Amino acid sequence: MNVLVVRLGALGDIIHAIPAVAALREAFPTARIDWLVDAKHRAMVDLVTVVDTVVTLERPTLAGWTGVVKRLRQTRYDVAIDLQGLLKSALLARASGAPRVIGFSIWHLREKTARPFYSQTGGSTGLRAPARSEAPESRHVIHKNLRLLWTLGVEHGRIVFPIARVESRALADVRSAVGEGQPFALINPGAAWPNKRWHAERFGEVAAFLRDVRGMASIVLWGPGEEPLARTVADRSLGAARVAPPTSLGDLLELSRAASLMISGDTGPLHIAAAVGTPVVAVFGPTDPARNGPWAPSDVTVSRFGACGCHYERRCHRDGWCLADVTVAEVTAAIQQRLSVVRT
Repeated sequence: MNVLVVRLGALGDIIHAIPAVAALREAFPTARIDWLVDAKHRAMVDLVTVVDTVVTLERPTLAGWTGVVKRLRQTRYDVAIDLQGLLKSALLARASGAPRVIGFSIWHLREKTARPFYSQTGGSTGLRAPARSEAPESRHVIHKNLRLLWTLGVEHGRIVFPIARVESRALADVRSAVGEGQPFALINPGAAWPNKRWHAERFGEVAAFLRDVRGMASIVLWGPGEEPLARTVADRSLGAARVAPPTSLGDLLELSRAASLMISGDTGPLHIAAAVGTPVVAVFGPTDPARNGPWAPSDVTVSRFGACGCHYERRCHRDGWCLADVTVAEVTAAIQQRLSVVRT
């Protein structure tokens, strides 16, 4: 059997799709499982050990689409699974030529116009809209992705992340800076959505707490355009935090595996850390942690989702930004709670 998984991006969503792909491999060990992804996110999918071939959408142009569709059709897929729920992802799944195209039920589609391109739908716990009163684990996107596989008879998928190990120069540099064998925390102040970013100076105060109370150094992560933000955190930490060296995706994975704690908003590095088992303290505003947050029972989220008036919007348009009143004391209490649980 030849299976195509379509999940183009973004980084956190790709992480959340990995358990479903792992469940496919466990259920169909001899199948060919390929993954279609945007070229800018290929580095993550390349490290998913249960994927046979990574197919990239190089450019969002007519030529880019024509080229990738031609390549997909050459494989003769038996089934295409759209784990994204957008019109473009549904179109690509259908254009692959697979006779069976599986996507989410209409209640779970980000774009309802995707529905006509599916031959079969799933992902729901029933024939109704998902209710806020449902158990949090039933609403998480990881479980939604796993439920979609029920259409293929895969009903007992485990949450596992088969991600390869890589060599990391950045990890070697961090170990040299903090001392070999010494614990360190990762602080990730950035996010693509401005309203997901907690105050940089408060992250700095958290770093000072980690040093003074937990005896733990802090490394401040940064991505493209975020180095000044990271330096602000370090400057406000009273010497407790260091700015991380430039990091590749592989570096971020290995830093997370070695770290004793990750503190972050809802963004890719948070989900990477959760996937490799790093203890996590998350700060959530416009997105629902029950749907998008850390999934390990021992991880802790400081959330303002209930008070946020801009759910799933990139920018706050209210007078009172929901993360403005998240205090350092709340986050440090969450850290104490999380670190009281022994890491296994």
